[in-house]
Amino acid sequence: MAPKNNKGKAKEPEKAGAAKVKGGSYRAIFPIQHADLHYHTAQSINVRHILCEKHAKKEEALAKLNAGVKFDEVAREFSEDKARQGQSFNATVHVRGFLTTFVTGGSLGWKTRGGLMPEFENVAFELPASTTNSPKWGEAKTSEGYHIIMVEGRK
Repeated sequence: MAPKNNKGKAKEPEKAGAAKVKGGSYRAIFPIQHADLHYHTAQSINVRHILCEKHAKKEEALAKLNAGVKFDEVAREFSEDKARQGQSFNATVHVRGFLTTFVTGGSLGWKTRGGLMPEFENVAFELPASTTNSPKWGEAKTSEGYHIIMVEGRK
């Protein structure tokens, strides 16, 4: 039997490909204005992420972000990307479309459309640019786990 929400309706199960942005739908928070169309036409983004294998760990990371901790600091503490496991301190490795480094606070660098997992990319290309001090983030679930995503630049 499916779990119920507070209105007695069955909740949608979490699954790979599910995506949401801080506070709900990105469009619900930031209605698209004519000047905002570059969010949807950008071909490259400078992106960071925090990858957590378990939902509970992702929620801990979100609590830190909501408390005002810088995105890169939370990434160093909580991210469970493969670059942290058994690689040298300055190692850079390629893991299923994600270029990851141990020391960059979740930075994946500049990515182009079509270069990331679709579930991740759909959220990332909808986000406005922000800073690690005051991030605007989104969430995506992929086969790798739960991602908290922020974008630092667009072109």
